[in-house]
Amino acid sequence: MGPPPVVPRHCRSALADAPESDGYEVVPAADGAEALARCAASRPDLVLLDIMMPKRSGYEVCTELRRTDPLLPILFLTAKATEADAVLGLGLGADDYIAKPFGLSELLARVRAALRRAGAARSGPSGGNAPFPFGPAAVDPARYVLRRPGAPDVPLTDRELGLLRLFAAHPGEVLSRDRLLDELWGVRYAGTTRTLDQHIAQLRRKLDPAASLLETVHGVGYHYRPAS
Repeated sequence: MGPPPVVPRHCRSALADAPESDGYEVVPAADGAEALARCAASRPDLVLLDIMMPKRSGYEVCTELRRTDPLLPILFLTAKATEADAVLGLGLGADDYIAKPFGLSELLARVRAALRRAGAARSGPSGGNAPFPFGPAAVDPARYVLRRPGAPDVPLTDRELGLLRLFAAHPGEVLSRDRLLDELWGVRYAGTTRTLDQHIAQLRRKLDPAASLLETVHGVGYHYRPAS
């Protein structure tokens, strides 16, 4: 296989036009290496990543950015017919993904919602910095880590921390997908529930061996059942 194709300049320009017309300053990049360099120089408030980029893939860029900033909103753009590639991106720490083709109004709505969430998170962690228990584990909001007995600390993304807070605040209660999406991704979230389901799957992997504390209620949502 050859290298990923360079995203044509006219496509990047067209994608930048909509946010710019909405008042945002857009800094485009032709490849993953340039994207990392421009992020380091300009410290953006939000990053839109295509998965297939030359030099450094969207996955690699997301991983590098997430290491340095757990709160930076990262959205993937994907043209894949299946969601497997986007799911991998979510597992690497992306907040959301938008499947092509998409409407510019949907793109702007997702960007606005992501920026609102990030602004609220940076103004101070909702619920305070005090650690709280989650089954046999402990969550440290100040450090964005999950502490499991006898195991190394596990880093958490802002979205994963938000999910743990919600479940811990409502033990034994079934939380619907709509409620979780509205509270963590923004009211009237326009995306797919697969985004939430994949964040839950990633969270379960981090909670292992206590993953069973998060139960799926088919057709409704999720249920946190604290250990007795």
